[in-house]
Amino acid sequence: MELRQDWESLASAQKRKAGVSLYSRWVNRPAGRALAVVLARAGVAPNGVTGLSVLTTAAGVLVLALGRPGVSTGVLVWFLLALGFALDSADGQVARLTGRASAQGEWLDHVVDAGKMVAVHAAVLVSWYRFDTPPGSTWLLVPLVFQLAAVVTFVGGTLTELLKRTRAGAPGRAPSTLRAVALLPADYGVFCLVFLLLGAGGWFVVAYTALAAVRVLVAAAFLVRWSRELGALDRAVVA
Repeated sequence: MELRQDWESLASAQKRKAGVSLYSRWVNRPAGRALAVVLARAGVAPNGVTGLSVLTTAAGVLVLALGRPGVSTGVLVWFLLALGFALDSADGQVARLTGRASAQGEWLDHVVDAGKMVAVHAAVLVSWYRFDTPPGSTWLLVPLVFQLAAVVTFVGGTLTELLKRTRAGAPGRAPSTLRAVALLPADYGVFCLVFLLLGAGGWFVVAYTALAAVRVLVAAAFLVRWSRELGALDRAVVA
């Protein structure tokens, strides 16, 4: 009964849907909510949940970098990274459920997110280098470009939200199903699914490279939009 009450309490206190993909809305947040209910009842603190996310993701990164590409390796990498992502959602929900939200916790969450993006793509690069998959050193540029686009998008989005908070009256964005669908290729949870192809030879390379290309396009579009939004806020302040 208490677990159900906690579940319903969290369901009514979710973050806004604007700017969030369908995967995060319908898969990762509910999974994080379930984990949050259980972990909060077990007495795990929000930062402790973040620590579990770090350990789970780190395990997935190590398996990806050191394990020989194959079906079982791919499934294990996907599971560990996806679980780490769900735990990343759970830490904030535990904080809200227990009333222990803090600036330190939010800071730690963002630091972990940034490190995760660097580590996962670095692990792909290491795997491709160690097992010569795909053949040729030129392909090693793909994880580096993917990594750059992911980090720039994350930092740009974080700074945009921070700067908007400092501007009184900054307009909010209404949730959009079309935007939520368009954001799917840039969602970390969807990205994790590509590792299920790790044992499919060239298909993993094709899928990973395609997502990298999409991520570069999304990064460019977001940077233009964020720059315009902040410019409009600056002009509004001057006026």
